[in-house]
Amino acid sequence: MSDRTKRLIADAMKRMMARKPIVKIFVTDICKEAEIERQTFYYHFKDKHDVVAWIYFQQAANVDVISEESAARSMAEMKKEFIFYKRAYEDTSQNALWQYMADYYIKRYSSEAKRILNTKELDPDLQYSIRLYCTGAVGMAREWLLKDDKTPAETIARLNFLSMPEQLRQLYFHPAQDHPADETD
Repeated sequence: MSDRTKRLIADAMKRMMARKPIVKIFVTDICKEAEIERQTFYYHFKDKHDVVAWIYFQQAANVDVISEESAARSMAEMKKEFIFYKRAYEDTSQNALWQYMADYYIKRYSSEAKRILNTKELDPDLQYSIRLYCTGAVGMAREWLLKDDKTPAETIARLNFLSMPEQLRQLYFHPAQDHPADETD
């Protein structure tokens, strides 16, 4: 029931974002559109930005962060829902989607690095490279979505992966060379 209610609220938010920017949408409006009470909204989300982030994270959870093809599919899906993502990216408030996205991918790439390295803590230089790459990739995806209606998603995903710092490229794409897997007898 909880996910169904979240989906109901998210669908209402998407319909409203098709008509107006986030800054002009209020929780009261979302509740009216979804035909729910305010307390129901606040039971599931803390604010309208939380709804937008939840919508994005539902799609992002299926992305393999170290797969160029998966990234390209995700970006193509964003183009299919252009109005939603355009409105979300246009928002420059304290809770802007692009910041949620950067934080999300920093966590995903960090988790993958920890898994590969079999560690609980990452070296500060590696953490910096992850933050730099994720923030830049999200920024370029934002720019692409808002300003570029010609370049295919596959090209942007390829360019993002080509721009990955060498330290990350070695870790994610050549882990067996630097970090041999445990072999069993």
